[in-house]
Amino acid sequence: MQAISYTLIPLAAVVFGALVALWRRPGPALVSATQHFAAGVVFAAAAVEILPQIKHDASPVATLIGGALGVGVMLAIKALEERASGPFAMLSATGIDIFIDGLVLGLAFIAGAKAGVLLTIALTLEVLFLGLSVTSELQESRMSRARTLLIAIGLGLLLPVGTFMATPVAELPPIIITGFLSFGLMGLLYLVTEGSVAKIGGSQR
Repeated sequence: MQAISYTLIPLAAVVFGALVALWRRPGPALVSATQHFAAGVVFAAAAVEILPQIKHDASPVATLIGGALGVGVMLAIKALEERASGPFAMLSATGIDIFIDGLVLGLAFIAGAKAGVLLTIALTLEVLFLGLSVTSELQESRMSRARTLLIAIGLGLLLPVGTFMATPVAELPPIIITGFLSFGLMGLLYLVTEGSVAKIGGSQR
């Protein structure tokens, strides 16, 4: 329950980012700087809190299986995204991203309250960027402001849904929790890395 209540902070960041973009669309430099700063904070939170927890549990098999599944799922999602196009594809990709963020946040709170709070701060910055970018993209399709804001709120609500899905993991044996933490860590690092690389590639074009 504590983890779900903390999701209200990044949820508010999604809505705030959407409102800012509706009021005045941010320039590419600001969006890029926000994304890369958020990615750095996410990496720091993962390295300081989640990774040491996985190493402390000392279960190489669970770590390997969970990490491999995390990478595999991310690559499969990426392949599906590349086959789609248009606003629906963009919204689907963003929704999956936010859902996984919520899932990882729930897993972080299982690792410890400190890890959960630190990751909450990191994810707040990340989803703030998502609120900015998604709203800006939807504005290009000439969607109404009210509908754009409702879509942003709907995407943000996937955070507590993902966190809620992670809650039962706390009742599982420690070795399985380690596998889930490894899965979440790989998924989180893939998402922030892939997003940053895509932004760099887009700016070079």
